[in-house]
Amino acid sequence: MCEKSSSRIIIGIDPGTILCGYGVIRAEASSLRVLDYGCIRPPQKEKISQRYLVIFHSIEELLKKYSPDALVVETQYVKHNVQSAIKLGMARGTVMVAAANNGVPVYEYPPSKAKRAVVGTGRASKKQVQHMVKQLLSLPHLPTPEDAADALALAICHRHATHRPWSHEKEV
Repeated sequence: MCEKSSSRIIIGIDPGTILCGYGVIRAEASSLRVLDYGCIRPPQKEKISQRYLVIFHSIEELLKKYSPDALVVETQYVKHNVQSAIKLGMARGTVMVAAANNGVPVYEYPPSKAKRAVVGTGRASKKQVQHMVKQLLSLPHLPTPEDAADALALAICHRHATHRPWSHEKEV
């Protein structure tokens, strides 16, 4: 769906229980500008429930600070480890609940679609994503850590997906 506003704020989230990357961009009619990026780092010594709480409160702080028009979260990708998949799924849920609690629409994209949006191929490396995010957002240096660059790529991906009048991206 194409937004009518000439300026939108989009937060991208690359969820995780050790590092949860975030990136905040302002999408104007013909430009993108980074407002903030980084990682939420819940203390690893804490119980998992406390780490989810840190993620929840940190996301709520970002939502209150930037009043975004959309929050974009990476869809789950775990190769073999079931325990990792469960923990990652719960981190994603924590992010989605924080957004819902603040009335912010949530959208999801797989890593391959975000990579395709910024690099041109869904099989791009993390370094390629970092370099293209740097270029697209006119950053003075590579966005680090990689989780933050991935989050910015998700926000850029959403901007591209919703900027076209023929787009049919759906809120989750």
